[in-house]
Amino acid sequence: MARLQQLLLAIVFLTRLPLGRFLPPRVLPLASALWAFPLAGGLVGALAGLPLLIDGPPPVLAALSFGLSVWLTGALHEDALADFADAAGGRTPEDRLRIMRDSHIGSYGVMALVCTSALRIAALTQVGPMALVAAAAGGRTAIVLAMATLPPARRDGLGHAAGHPTGAALLAAPAIAVLLLLPLGFGGIAASVAGLAAALLVMRRARRWIGGQTGDVLGAVSVACETAMLTVLALVTQGPTSGIS
Repeated sequence: MARLQQLLLAIVFLTRLPLGRFLPPRVLPLASALWAFPLAGGLVGALAGLPLLIDGPPPVLAALSFGLSVWLTGALHEDALADFADAAGGRTPEDRLRIMRDSHIGSYGVMALVCTSALRIAALTQVGPMALVAAAAGGRTAIVLAMATLPPARRDGLGHAAGHPTGAALLAAPAIAVLLLLPLGFGGIAASVAGLAAALLVMRRARRWIGGQTGDVLGAVSVACETAMLTVLALVTQGPTSGIS
């Protein structure tokens, strides 16, 4: 029962799915649900991948799939990516943290969203639902890795309140992500390397810019990882019927 509640918490936290009423009255610590982040991501990928099963123009179906993914998550990670990208305009860690909390979006944020969204939609014209499931799970696993690697940059906010992943979560989350990648064969291996590299680049930038992680950094890590994975999967396949659909 505890594991099911933790899974529900992960889904409620990462999506807009109305499952909060099934959580217990007491507040569950988010850190206890981190192991289930890839499962929540995989669920988003599975639901968002439904349009890819329809017979129709690939660009249209890919756009529908991407739009459904954003709707399911309330653009949570995309908003975080934009805020983190805008921090490039700051000169000091304090200035960058202030920019990240500003509700307005700047040119850096706009371009980050345009580039990652274009890559994801283009990739979805070439891959099938299983690839999206694996990439979405990988993106959420990257969040767990970032939380384990980077200290909170603030004394408040999501990055601090979420806590630190336990050893069990650090084993379970990547293991689940790997299981979802197995059906993709070589493409899954290549995608996991690309996703990890993208996540590490964002994490490195976050450490240099603000000295750690915030909720915006975690969202940016997730989008970067998922985008890189989808891009590589699209490059190693010829189309949605090549074994990863």
